[in-house]
Amino acid sequence: MRWNSCNILHVAPDAKRLWQFDAKGGGFVLDHEQRVPHTEALPAKGVAKNWVSLWQPKLNVAWLPLENVFLRVVELPASNFEETQSMVELQLEKLSPLPVTQIVWTLHVLGTHQSPAKADGAVESLQTVVVVIVERSVVEEFLGRLESDGYLADRLETPMLDQLETVAAKDDGAWLFPFSLGGQNAALVAWWGGGALRNLSLVTLPAAGDRAKELKEQLAHIAWSGELEGWLTTTTKWHLAADPVNATEWENVLRAALGEPVRVVAPPAAAELAARTAKRAAAAGKSNLLPAEFTTRYHQQFVDRLWLRALAYTGIAYAVAVAVYFGAVAVLGFQTGRMEKQVVAGNGDYTTAMQLKARYEVLKERQLLKYAALDCWQLVAQELPPGISLQRSSFVDGRKVSLNGQVAADAIPNIINFYDKLRKVKLNGLPVFDPNSGEQLTYRQTGNQVSWNFSLELLHPEGETR
Repeated sequence: MRWNSCNILHVAPDAKRLWQFDAKGGGFVLDHEQRVPHTEALPAKGVAKNWVSLWQPKLNVAWLPLENVFLRVVELPASNFEETQSMVELQLEKLSPLPVTQIVWTLHVLGTHQSPAKADGAVESLQTVVVVIVERSVVEEFLGRLESDGYLADRLETPMLDQLETVAAKDDGAWLFPFSLGGQNAALVAWWGGGALRNLSLVTLPAAGDRAKELKEQLAHIAWSGELEGWLTTTTKWHLAADPVNATEWENVLRAALGEPVRVVAPPAAAELAARTAKRAAAAGKSNLLPAEFTTRYHQQFVDRLWLRALAYTGIAYAVAVAVYFGAVAVLGFQTGRMEKQVVAGNGDYTTAMQLKARYEVLKERQLLKYAALDCWQLVAQELPPGISLQRSSFVDGRKVSLNGQVAADAIPNIINFYDKLRKVKLNGLPVFDPNSGEQLTYRQTGNQVSWNFSLELLHPEGETR
């Protein structure tokens, strides 16, 4: 996995120290360092995981207290990690100071080297493996403390592995790394020979009595063991990797106990060790001191927390939408009520206006009909030829003019001309009658008299030609 950031937590006796790193350039760059009192909680924003962690993965690592960790060194044929893990597992009962069922363990390969030449001159490629063993109950208790602080660790590590990496292959001999073991001064002794780590042992510095003698006896027992096992074959060079406070005390005791020179080396700063741990943890495989059941539970809690937050955000969005909806309904209801009041208030004026409009239309229609009828009578009078008698005329529906009368038998052509002229007559340049509508001219002869009748329809009813 490609990590975006990494948190390293160290639960020190005086306070909790938290380093926050950003992944850059194939490593980790310190972004922020915090010292949090034990009475205060860790900053949730920096250590908790949320939606952003899905595409910007965050690695949470915690340092186990050194006094709870057992380190063992084994030399195995060089192989891949899975085979190396299987080889260590076969030797685990011999390596572990506790029953195998009561521990959690992992391993770290600390370089490779060539074995001494055999009788036939063949050499074998070997690897130095540091086995890290911790009692399960200690791990569970430690994880419970982290959970109470809201810190769900992805990995458990020990900074001593990074301490060893800083001095690996620098110089053969014994390297002492002082630390506090339950309030007592102690030191991890790493023995190098032939460019490879051969042994890891623990020595303590008595608070009283002949401290130099006691320390000398402890170191002598380790040296005798190395001679018997064959990895200590030369004179030991002594190195002390300690801060100025511890260096003064340990250097004086070592010189008194050994009677030999001691080289003092400044250890890497805590922030540098944290950066090394971050890089190593990010590149490490599945092997981890964190029990599998905790990894599964933490992942499920992360998924559940995302679902609950999604539901909460959805509920909030729904509530906001409902509030907006009801607010809009209330506003529209208010506007509708105000409009209805205005309609009710103006209803009398509207009814009066409609009545006046209806009366106006009636009067207008009457006016138009009056003018239309007068225009028709005027045209009929103008076009009526002499000798034709008009007995009856009518103006129906404001658009139809009906005429009938009598004429002498020898004046029939006159009535025909009268009918044709009247159909084509114009007023103000516009035709008055529709030539394709109305009733055709008909006549009936009785003796010397001919009765005639026809009707015409206005092309523009109600006097629109005016």
